Amino acid sequence: MAPWPLSRRCTCSVRASGSNGSSPEYSWSFDDKKPVRASKAQRQILEIPVDQIRRPLARTRSNNQAKVKALMESIERIGLQEPIDVLEVEGQYYGFSGCHRYEAHQRLGKPTILCRVRKANKATLKMHMM
Repeated sequence: MAPWPLSRRCTCSVRASGSNGSSPEYSWSFDDKKPVRASKAQRQILEIPVDQIRRPLARTRSNNQAKVKALMESIERIGLQEPIDVLEVEGQYYGFSGCHRYEAHQRLGKPTILCRVRKANKATLKMHMM
């Protein structure tokens, strides 16, 4: 028996030094489930319709248009070589990276995009959105 009361609440704090020397502090907690880390066996590469990928984080800056244009040319010539990473939570797909590749596919009018899919729970999704 543990000498302290146990609860199902998980709290985590992280301190990191910013590039400008500042010390931002981040913290999050989960009331019922801890985030899970996907093993390689839980990841798969799939073609997913572009319009089914939710991009929940607002961009603070626009994409580098020269990079998007170069990616568009490359995708037209040889296809997408590196899949974007998405989380699958309860049948919905959420993208947090691959912004330039995603925009290039949108601008080319491509119906699908190659994705590295990782199954996750809602707690993991919440952590990615902080």
